[in-house]
Amino acid sequence: MSNLISAAELAALLETDAPVRVLDVRWRLDKPDGHEDYLAGHIPGAVFVNLDTELADPQGDPALGRHPLPTLEILNDAVARWGINPGDTVVAYDTFASLPSARAWWVLADAGFTNVRVLDGGLAAWQAENGTLDTGEVRPEAGSLVLTELGHNTVLDADGAAALAASGVLIDSRAGERFRGETEPMDPRAGHIPGAVNVPSGTYLENGHFLAPEKLREVFAAVGATAGAEIGTTCGSGITAAHTALALSEAGLPAAIFAGSWSAWSRDPERPVAVGA
Repeated sequence: MSNLISAAELAALLETDAPVRVLDVRWRLDKPDGHEDYLAGHIPGAVFVNLDTELADPQGDPALGRHPLPTLEILNDAVARWGINPGDTVVAYDTFASLPSARAWWVLADAGFTNVRVLDGGLAAWQAENGTLDTGEVRPEAGSLVLTELGHNTVLDADGAAALAASGVLIDSRAGERFRGETEPMDPRAGHIPGAVNVPSGTYLENGHFLAPEKLREVFAAVGATAGAEIGTTCGSGITAAHTALALSEAGLPAAIFAGSWSAWSRDPERPVAVGA
């Protein structure tokens, strides 16, 4: 089954008696706090998710990057606040291209909760289908779901990422100019992990929607990511890496992610840096 859901499918699902919890993961690199935008208009019933404090550990070791993965305690506090119960279907969305909502999909799956769909095309797709918006805060009753274990997904550390770049396919989904080391607006050094290949996230999207599975397979095959290959993803701080893992999943290609990504790698002066294409 696809991990994506269309706006029309979500609208139909919300009209049933099925237990559904919608999560608004409003976050952008240039505007990480999307709460004000959420309050101004969100899908009816959607609960706001703070990516920086609920899908990451704000007190995590800086050596692990700008968005260390959340602890089990952080996640359990979050899913209770979001109102998630066992058996719920969770639908995560953001404004357009699904980058932060893919982080929610990946983090919840890593904790063993897999009934998560990502709204393909985000809020823009919902509005294009004439979906209504509500304003203000949604505060559901505390959910009863208890997550018991992390590690259901494959996570790479820096050594693992280096090894995979040499033996398999490590996909770096940052913009080409950052991958090539021409600019670096966020992290200590410019460039990329030696051996990584560049597939910017926009390569496998069209108007904010994921390409069809066969087209996704063509995109990833161009860099050697095919069935049977060992595949990993990396980006700036682990957000888009989860998004690329979602695209790979839609293509039928399982992938590990380097959670710390370039923000962790570039902080370590012992790690080599490659530049250029």
